[in-house]
Amino acid sequence: MFTRTPKSNNILVAQPMSSSNHVALVTGANKGIGFAITRDLCRKFLGDVVLTARNQALGQAAVQRLQAEGLSPRFHQLDIDDLQSIRALRDFLRKEYGGLDVLINNAGIVQGDFQSLVTKHVDPTHFHIQAEAAMRTNFFGTRAVCMELLPLIKPQGRVVNVSSIISLDALKDCSPELQQKFRSETITEEELVGLMNKFVEDTKKGVHEKEGWPNSAYAVTKIGVTVLSRIHARKLREQRKGDKILLNACCPGWVRTDMAGPKATKSPEEGAETPVYLALLPPDAEEPHGQFVQDKKVEQW
Repeated sequence: MFTRTPKSNNILVAQPMSSSNHVALVTGANKGIGFAITRDLCRKFLGDVVLTARNQALGQAAVQRLQAEGLSPRFHQLDIDDLQSIRALRDFLRKEYGGLDVLINNAGIVQGDFQSLVTKHVDPTHFHIQAEAAMRTNFFGTRAVCMELLPLIKPQGRVVNVSSIISLDALKDCSPELQQKFRSETITEEELVGLMNKFVEDTKKGVHEKEGWPNSAYAVTKIGVTVLSRIHARKLREQRKGDKILLNACCPGWVRTDMAGPKATKSPEEGAETPVYLALLPPDAEEPHGQFVQDKKVEQW
């Protein structure tokens, strides 16, 4: 269902409703992992692929690079921090395609030096500012996209939230109480939102370590993304049981991007492999669902 040969025609932004009713969408796709995911989907997905980016000029330039390779992505502006932008995208998808087949939530930011994620040494002076900015985009931005676009997911649709193995490592650095909450099979979305807000407040008060949090804002936001994925997968199974929608979180690996730097071990193309694998799971697949996946394998949360 979700495979094809590359198309040679160029799909323009202003084109009327596509003859293809299938559509895949990638957030934060003008560079890095998101760009590599989009390229791979353009080659393999049976339908249109929409590349989104916060900056319209950068997004359209990315589309042109793929068009130069003989691929045919469409472009739509998306700032996941802006609810109006998300809703404009929602309306576009509803009008053009009547829904959405594949959603890959890739957009995100790292505040501060990426090496601090590994060394766990951070600048305490600005940590709360970094925590607030990272949480706003990585967790709350991703959640806002899910709230608006998950209702559009068609039967046999696929949703992939790009998280990080750092979330699993950071979970182990949390207090036993926090670990229990984040691993709970019954944690609610409201409870998770409360915990993410508490982390930011604790950083402002300078008590986050005392309260059992790890010393990486990025890692905590990705704990949030992973747990949110588990919650949304549970809701989909309860509310749309017969639709065979699969939703998972994944780690693309340590990828050479502007975010991770040149010393990372994977190319963007290698980083795209697991997200694309999850996006193109066969229509009759029943799993993985609600899992954390790395290198195409389920990791124990």
